[in-house]
Parts: sequence; structure tokens; C-alpha cells
Amino acid sequence: MHSVFSGPLQVERLAIAIEALPPHLHGMRVVQLSDLHYDGLRLSDRLLDRAISVCNEQEPDLVVLTGDYVTTDPEPAWELVRHLKRLESRAGVYAVLGNHDLYRRRSKAVVTKALESIGIHVLWNQVAYPFGDSVALVGLPDLWARDFKPASLFASIPSEIPRLVLSHNPDSAEVLQRWRADLILSGHTHGGQIVVPGIGPLALALEPMRQIVPKPLRRFVPYLSECKKVVEHWEHALGLHRVGENLLYVNRGLGTYFPGRLFCWPELTVFTLEPKLERSLEVKDRDVVLFSQ
Repeated sequence: MHSVFSGPLQVERLAIAIEALPPHLHGMRVVQLSDLHYDGLRLSDRLLDRAISVCNEQEPDLVVLTGDYVTTDPEPAWELVRHLKRLESRAGVYAVLGNHDLYRRRSKAVVTKALESIGIHVLWNQVAYPFGDSVALVGLPDLWARDFKPASLFASIPSEIPRLVLSHNPDSAEVLQRWRADLILSGHTHGGQIVVPGIGPLALALEPMRQIVPKPLRRFVPYLSECKKVVEHWEHALGLHRVGENLLYVNRGLGTYFPGRLFCWPELTVFTLEPKLERSLEVKDRDVVLFSQ
């Protein structure tokens, strides 16, 4: 599937109010990319390079990548990083892995080594401090991985320090309600890929069919078979909202998967962090960036 099955790159710009954000970080710009699924089929080099150029144009203070760099075979990660090495950020590029980056026994090692070979910091149950001790950046394993164990990480962070959380699967936000997470950045769902105007993600409309379509036939209908676990909690599928006291943002991703995208454009997200006594959210702007096919 080349870019014709994907659509134009869309840049989402959001201002996020963070409680107790230090004054020297007011206006800090964070750019998120997610779900590249780079394997020569699901993400064109043209779209990828356009996204990287647009990312650099934002002059980000921090770039974060939230998983699924490959689909099944991890080896394309080596070609992917030839593109990603162009990413520019004042405080570096940080990444977590997604479920597809763990697909094969060697996937985690290969993808991690490829990303780290160009200086990307891969966080696996780790807390980083890209701006000194002012803001904690929490990087979690995929929710479905055995190593998903956030308790000790959050216990290590002083309660007054704001924290950004990178967690590929947005359903992890249910678990993370136990701790302060000022902004959780996820991907995984691809926004549903096919969105019906006026209705929403197609998966939502098809879900009732699960009870009437015979099980042997479900594999021929998108979202009724292997995608069931991905779209199970649609309150976590799109955009920005609260889960308990925490904010969660779900990026639609750059890459795609069968059957492609429709009215659900690939996304690059720009967050501007602002101070506020009480955590709140505001959608500040929305742009569409077109590229040549």
C-alpha cells in the first residue's frame, strides 16, 4: 500500500496546560510521530520524508516516537533509520516500542539496535530527564508485553515533577490512572483507518456484526478478527481526552495496514506545553500539509 491508500499528511497542533511546569519550559514544543509500519508497503518514502521535514520545521525541543516502526520482519528498521537520522530536536529523540516491534523473537533487539545506532533513546521501563530534573519522560513497554510494570517507575519520580508518558497502547491509560501522568502519548489504533463521515470509525459501525457473522468468515471482514483487541475500547481510539485525572492523546500514525485509510489521514502532532495551576486541555490549531503523490 503506497501513499495513495494513505492520504495527505495532517499536522495537529495542541496547547497543553501542565501543572507546575517550570518557567524555563513554558512554550516547550514536543513533536510526536507514531506507527510508521515501515516495510516498503505501508508507508511511502515520500510521506515519511515529508513528515520528517515538517517535524524539523517545527524546531522541536523534543521529538517522541511511540512505537510500531515495523510490521512483522524487523529488518526494515535498518532502512527506516536512514530516514529518521534526519530528525532534529534540541533535547534529542526518544522512543518506545509497540507490539509489532515485538512480533518475532529477535524483533525487540533488532529494532532497538537500529534506533539506537542513530542516537535515538529507546526507553523500556525507564525514566529519562531530557531537560534536567524539571520534567520526567516515562517510557513504557507495550501494554501486552510481560515487562509492562509501571509502578516502580512512577514511585521513583518526585510527586511535584511533571511527567510525560510514552506508551504505545492507549488502553494502558486505564492502568495509569493510579499515578499522575500529565500527558500520555500513544498510537496503536491508527485512528481506525476508515472513518465514515457523520458516524465515526468504521470499526464502531461493524462491531454489532461480530455476533451475526460466523466465526470462519470474520477474517474476511476488517476489524472483526485480529483487530478486535485494537478497537475494543473506542473511547481511547482518537484524539485528546481525559482518563481519570490524566490526559491521553492518541496519534493516528503515519503508516497504515489492510485495508488502508479513508478520511483518517496520517498524522504528525505538535504539542506546546504551557503552565496552568489546574491541568486542562485546549485544541489550539489544526493544519493539513499536502505532498505530491
